[in-house]
Amino acid sequence: MNRENSFNAELERLEESARREKNWKRWGPYLAERQWGTVREDYSQDGSSWDYFTHDHARSRAYRWGEDGLLGLCDRQGRLCLALALWNGRDPFLKERLFGLTNTEGNHGEDVKECYFYLDSTPTHSYMKALYKYPQAEFPYTQLVEENRRRSPKDPEFELIDTGIFDQSRYFDVFAEYAKAAPNDILLRLTIANRGSDTATLDVLPTLWFKNTWSWGRTGDGYWSKPQIERAKDGGLVASHATLGRFRLVAEPFSGNAPTFLFTENETNTARLFGTQNASLYVKDAFHTYIISKNIEVINPAEIGTKAAVHYHLELLPGQTATLRLRLFAEEEAMTVFGQDFEQIFVTRIHEANEFYSGIYKNLPLDECRVLRQACAGLLWSKQFYHYGLMDWLAGDPTQPSPEGRVSLNRDWAQHLYNRDVISVPDKWEYPWYATWDLAFHMIPMAKLDPDFAKEQLMLFLREWYMHPNGALPAYEFSFSDTNPPVHAWACWRVYKLTACNGQGDRVFLTRAFHKLLLNFTWWVNRKDMEGNNIFEGGFLGLDNIGVFDRSHSLPTGGRLEQADATAWMAFYCSIMLSMALELAETDPIYKDLASKFFEHFIMISDAMNSLDGTGLWDEEDGFYYDHLRSHEQGISEGKPLPLRVRSLVGLIPLCTVEVLEQEVAKRLGGFSKRVRWLLENREDLSQHISYKKQDGTNGRLLLTIPTRERLERILRYLLDEKEFLSPYGIRSLSRIHKDNPYSFWVDDEEYRVEYVPGESDTNQFGGNSNWRGPIWFPLNYLLIEALERYHNFYGDTLKVEFPTGSGQMITLTEVSQEIGLRLVKLFMPDEAGRCPWQGDDRRYALDPHWRKLTLFHEYFHGDTGRGVGASHQTGWTALVAVLLQKFYIERKS
Repeated sequence: MNRENSFNAELERLEESARREKNWKRWGPYLAERQWGTVREDYSQDGSSWDYFTHDHARSRAYRWGEDGLLGLCDRQGRLCLALALWNGRDPFLKERLFGLTNTEGNHGEDVKECYFYLDSTPTHSYMKALYKYPQAEFPYTQLVEENRRRSPKDPEFELIDTGIFDQSRYFDVFAEYAKAAPNDILLRLTIANRGSDTATLDVLPTLWFKNTWSWGRTGDGYWSKPQIERAKDGGLVASHATLGRFRLVAEPFSGNAPTFLFTENETNTARLFGTQNASLYVKDAFHTYIISKNIEVINPAEIGTKAAVHYHLELLPGQTATLRLRLFAEEEAMTVFGQDFEQIFVTRIHEANEFYSGIYKNLPLDECRVLRQACAGLLWSKQFYHYGLMDWLAGDPTQPSPEGRVSLNRDWAQHLYNRDVISVPDKWEYPWYATWDLAFHMIPMAKLDPDFAKEQLMLFLREWYMHPNGALPAYEFSFSDTNPPVHAWACWRVYKLTACNGQGDRVFLTRAFHKLLLNFTWWVNRKDMEGNNIFEGGFLGLDNIGVFDRSHSLPTGGRLEQADATAWMAFYCSIMLSMALELAETDPIYKDLASKFFEHFIMISDAMNSLDGTGLWDEEDGFYYDHLRSHEQGISEGKPLPLRVRSLVGLIPLCTVEVLEQEVAKRLGGFSKRVRWLLENREDLSQHISYKKQDGTNGRLLLTIPTRERLERILRYLLDEKEFLSPYGIRSLSRIHKDNPYSFWVDDEEYRVEYVPGESDTNQFGGNSNWRGPIWFPLNYLLIEALERYHNFYGDTLKVEFPTGSGQMITLTEVSQEIGLRLVKLFMPDEAGRCPWQGDDRRYALDPHWRKLTLFHEYFHGDTGRGVGASHQTGWTALVAVLLQKFYIERKS
């Protein structure tokens, strides 16, 4: 790794991990926040995953493929888990996991209804901190469901805060901090504060349990054998597993009172759920029954099981804070458990975390530093052990009901897809599964924090147990075959550049990625260019409801949709593969031919986009790129495509496709240079899409992009118009002109309508939980910022544009990129009153000292107000704010 400027303890841990000398990453926040309601746990006949395994079932029913918990951690194979359970004396069951609405319950789809925050983490998780706010009144489960179900998609969501349950500060702040003394020695410090004005009681149950691997009839290695947790003779718990080894959990007394130890089995309570006899006397939900109903018979008196809890009963005065201390460690690493050493380890790890972040993000102001640190914390906490063996899932397990008649979801992936890894996921509650194009963006900020993990994650999805033999990358578990934008190559290339040391990148990583990406590129060309004319029809492409039609399904008109974004994405893909090939050709001439291939392919796609049938997908009248519909219906002949005049990101993606090629580099590659020169001299029809600029004293530069300079300037007038795309907080995904001028397309008597919706989706399309029709999304904003910088790299100060459009102020494209980046950062910056735009109208984040420094990183943001929308912990791609803070605060000032 050898990062510049300094050495510190966390960097050394990363080095030791990379060299496989010490397994510092064996334990981490890899425990999901929601395993119920997932496709993996769905063994229904109709594929109704939300209904088959519900939140109500989760406390009583053993999971097959994973586990979930509250502020917890587990080992990297998900065998042994440690998390919290809480009871405020009023709830109908323990708070063991986060609650939220299913896809059909929420008026905008699934939605977590809790208040929790990731506050800190180092890359090796040598130190982690998170906060859960637990109400002292009965948790309003029923109210949240009923009120949201009553509301329409046009109404705002009804959140936990809206119930008034946090008024008068009647809640507990529960801080969970983890510190590693060694790779297999983890300290847990729980700090619990009564924020209310009355004395309040709280039962706290740090819970240790094994994932259920023994109930399914599977045999083989020790992974499937039944492990055991028992009471240690000298106190605490001993957890024994055939492949993990023996671990101990010890708990310190609180106020002189030793905690109680409870034991049961991680087995389904079939009597409660299905009215059948339980396989064991002791079942998964025993602690609920014991604590709430005071039924001691559900606890194993032999003090043995596969699930155990340390039970503390606290009574806290108003404003009082209690601290509980526990330690989980490998038995062979026994040491002095508590005492001064315990607190000193926390002091040391916190200091090392501060040192680590100050070493890579220097000289940030206080507010910016806090936002950056929490963005990185969320990114690092959002790692999850993900286990899904598709063939076994489709076949069913020997001891379970026959899967005959089940929905055969993803069957064409069954022969090869077997996932059993720690993966960066978008949101561990709302999206507790990987999404390939989300992960590509996650790895840009991750490259700064943990370069090896970033490269490993990108390579993982190119491995044969993820990538389809035909070259397709899996999208996500609901439909592995959905097509997401092909940004994986861009992420590999950017991580290669970002992790270079002294100008030298990891060429082994780049070479491995390049060869696998060749397969994926070929899949795209063979499957998504149906006419072989370099105009692509990618379908869904992750933009959900941004277009006229649901692109995941057949068109209601028949025919096909020639997509401006799909075609631009493929040109983008070509340009990235060209850059990779040129880099590799510097030391291996075999890549020169591939560089020529991608150069020519890029030119042909650009030509098709601009010139097919005269103007390609370009609309000369509007000065914008549009999707084109080719159909025999609606009076449209095959020879006359109909442009769908929706001004959206679909027509802005062509701007992202821009690479500057130094002819000095091309000249060194001999044959490639000759091929470029031949094309420039002999194919005027194609070379018109290449801009050339002579540099003083050099051989000049080539600009590879889709829009010409004139077309670029025309599109930028829309992009930088505050009545269109330019918001005070970034670039909208749909032009605001469609608020008063919606786009309508009629098929028979049915209207297909695109209207500017700056916040939550007002339709149930895509489950109602996503909306690209106007809000601000970080990933596409980030790509546009990068593209503008590359345009400036070529055009320099010779190209200035009006910013904002109509203002008369002319600035360079680098300055435009900075202005857009600063608008994105402004989402998280407090104004004079302490309010940040992402907070919306909730004033407690600005005024209450126990909320004021907390930040949520939403999936996207309201196009007019900047209010956070969608998943509240989308700390993967929204963590790009950390990169922007570095770019526009640190680098700009230096």
